Amino acid sequence: MNAAIKIIDRISEAIGHGIAWLALMMMILTGVVVIARYFFNFGSIAIQESIMYLHATLFMLGIAYTLKQGGHVRVDILQRNLSPRRQCQIELIGFVIFLLPVALFMFFSSLNYVRFSWSLLESSGAPGGLPGIFLLKTLIPIMALGLLLQGIAEALKNLVKLRTANHG
Repeated sequence: MNAAIKIIDRISEAIGHGIAWLALMMMILTGVVVIARYFFNFGSIAIQESIMYLHATLFMLGIAYTLKQGGHVRVDILQRNLSPRRQCQIELIGFVIFLLPVALFMFFSSLNYVRFSWSLLESSGAPGGLPGIFLLKTLIPIMALGLLLQGIAEALKNLVKLRTANHG
């Protein structure tokens, strides 16, 4: 169980650190768009869409890393006064009731959507827009899978804590 947790955590960490630079690229490109538009009266659909692509990539691939870091919304007001054992139990219930079904739903419901996009090699409908929307849409099931795997790792961590509390 600990080996599985470590592998999943390492994958989430590697992806999270690997995509962090996308935020800097988004900021730079946004600055370029603003400067080009207001000082040079120049606009570029491709640059604007690239910001959207970077944004989507950052958030969809960063979701598992965020879960690992404890950055997702929780009802801390209720949990902070509970014992560590009770907190673990609530985390496990949240995984089973919320995270697991949502991640599975997103994964399976996105497959036909992504498959259709690939069949068209879908690209932007805007003149001068970027190709590769099918690649962007592929991030949806990848995101769901990453969230599911990190959710499993977090659930396993809570099971280990509960087991340790029972035996310690």
